[in-house]
Amino acid sequence: MPLIDTLRSIVGAPHCLTSDTDMAPYLTDWRGRYIGRARAVVLPADTAEVAAVMQACAGAGCPVVPQGGNTGLCGGATPLADGAAVVLNLSRLRRIRSVDAANNALCAEAGVPLAVVQAAALEVDRLFPLALASEGSCEVGGVISTNAGGVQVLRYGNTRELVLGLEVVLPDGQVWDGLRALRKDNTGYDLKQLFIGAEGTLGIVTAATLKVFARPRAVVTAWLAVASPAAAVELLGRLRAAVGDRVTAFELISRPSLELVFRHIPGTRDPLAGPSPWYVLLELSDTVIGDTLAGLLEAELAATIAEGRVTDGAIATSESQAQALWQLRENISEAQKRDGVSIKHDISVPVSAIPGFLEAADAALSAAYPGLRIVCFGHLGDGNLHYNLSRPLGGQNDAFIACTEEVNRIVYDRVAEQGGSISAEHGIGQLKRELLPDYKSAVEIDLMRRIKQAFDPRGLMNPGKVL
Repeated sequence: MPLIDTLRSIVGAPHCLTSDTDMAPYLTDWRGRYIGRARAVVLPADTAEVAAVMQACAGAGCPVVPQGGNTGLCGGATPLADGAAVVLNLSRLRRIRSVDAANNALCAEAGVPLAVVQAAALEVDRLFPLALASEGSCEVGGVISTNAGGVQVLRYGNTRELVLGLEVVLPDGQVWDGLRALRKDNTGYDLKQLFIGAEGTLGIVTAATLKVFARPRAVVTAWLAVASPAAAVELLGRLRAAVGDRVTAFELISRPSLELVFRHIPGTRDPLAGPSPWYVLLELSDTVIGDTLAGLLEAELAATIAEGRVTDGAIATSESQAQALWQLRENISEAQKRDGVSIKHDISVPVSAIPGFLEAADAALSAAYPGLRIVCFGHLGDGNLHYNLSRPLGGQNDAFIACTEEVNRIVYDRVAEQGGSISAEHGIGQLKRELLPDYKSAVEIDLMRRIKQAFDPRGLMNPGKVL
């Protein structure tokens, strides 16, 4: 109780939650897979309060679980069931501290929702390109701590490529002010990179200086039916050869994924006249106003349709049509959640290896689990697939989930054979912690442990995650 009293004095009693009812929303992950316990949930208002909370917890030897919008998919922001930790939620740190259009940078606090950052950039005629299905609720600190990807990585890179500087509260409560807005700073180790993707295990990101870009003036969105993933990979290569980096997004979507959306998301409909086994949702963008992009795309599509690699397609003629196409893609995860339990995989392989991976993984799973529904979609342009598995129709949830370990092994072994990763953009959290040593070398794991020991020797930061 002395610690709780101290925390109340720091953040104010209304922002130090201790009752089971008040804490409940902060103790469960988005998918409902993990339910933890905590001594308290504290919601500081600024960096000074975060530092004071960390000092108090360090003094009491109390673990801390940093949390943002709580939209993660691997249990990384959910405390363990032992109830030993304090959850430190950053959602009250909601200021856009500065916007510098001339330097193409803005500074946002950790609790600012991603959509608010996007809007702040638009106010000065700039683009912040990170785009996620959860952008209305996920927050800056969370996307940095998980190195989130999204649909425009193909052109702009992961979150890691969009961060210029960080402000971080360390495990002992010290504040590192690294909020530089420089493109070049060759003065030793690039410390910010250690915190990006660390899932709150090394420190707490409280603010970030982020890159913004020239706002696109011309955007073309198309929904295409393709015969196979191999045809999609070839189409991507042709488009990039024709228009270069103006290929902003290139998403692969299987027919079973689309059918889940039709079944569970009201108001959705098929953009094309007939079904196809696979689809591509692509976006081209340019800062130059005009019809050049549409003409280039139409020319390439005419050639691929004549060759039979693209069998049908629709090009959006308005912003509302483009948004409707994107809603089909962005609602797949929600539709699968409504459909029932699933075994999810967020994997990456080289783009050229995607057809081979899908062929091998599909065959192995179908042989082992007849009737299994494979729901595959994702960012083909950067090699990241969400390879999700739903139980056979009429099957039992418990029996299906009991197969998780074997299913994971089948999928991840095929990923490893292709030189891929078992986590492309969702992180490790609790979900993949035990699997990590099987797919990373002993040298890598040892180096990660040394870094953890250097920053957090007492193991107080987000225990039970990643390592």
